Amino acid sequence: MGPVQIMTYILIGAFAGFLSGLFGIGGGSIRIPLLYASGIPLLTAFGIDLLIIPFSSLAASFAHRKNIDFKNAKWVILGGSLGTIGGAFLIGSVPEVLLAVLFLIVAVLTVLAVYFRMVFPAIAKHVKPNARAITTGTFLINFLIVMRGGSGGSLFSPFLRIMGLDIREAIATSLFSTIFTSAIGAAVFWFYGYYLLSVAFFLMIGSVIGAELGSIASLKAKPHWLEKGLILFILLLAVFVLLKALL
Repeated sequence: MGPVQIMTYILIGAFAGFLSGLFGIGGGSIRIPLLYASGIPLLTAFGIDLLIIPFSSLAASFAHRKNIDFKNAKWVILGGSLGTIGGAFLIGSVPEVLLAVLFLIVAVLTVLAVYFRMVFPAIAKHVKPNARAITTGTFLINFLIVMRGGSGGSLFSPFLRIMGLDIREAIATSLFSTIFTSAIGAAVFWFYGYYLLSVAFFLMIGSVIGAELGSIASLKAKPHWLEKGLILFILLLAVFVLLKALL
């Protein structure tokens, strides 16, 4: 591996890590297509990504530690972990275009639901975070997204907003939870042998640095801009995933 490749992997990690710390996402939606474009086989890119996420999420969640909702995080971890296990063992068995369409539908519904509290305030005040809703929701999110190589973290933040957490709590709780949900997915991919540890090492360096910088930016940003940025990112990601599958 030459110096240009090493720097490329560090920069990929830093870019994905920055967005992870900024919006509370796993970062795989950035790392995976860039790794694939650099010549890494797709399933290997999935495995590398899941190996990186616990470390970048740990760095970012430490910066966000004051905003973590530990009471609800345990249900995110439970549902997300079960979804990760189910989705990881079925990876490759569902047509990519179907996964892309489902992902787009879930993303659009999630974004619309974020504004549910503004449009229907009388109904929204009765929606409270509870164990059953959070466990079921995160199970379905991870079951779907892990089959296309992600960690589920890209939709955890907006889902937790639906459940009533404010944007900073949603980001922090999402980051903390993906430490555990992605680690379980990484173990499954390790079993299948989808790893290149040398690539993962340099990605990890960039991801941890980027996650710290993104977290600092997130804590300084105004909440309404964080929310708008997260929504825009989710919609662009969903369109990208669909176009990639179709083309």
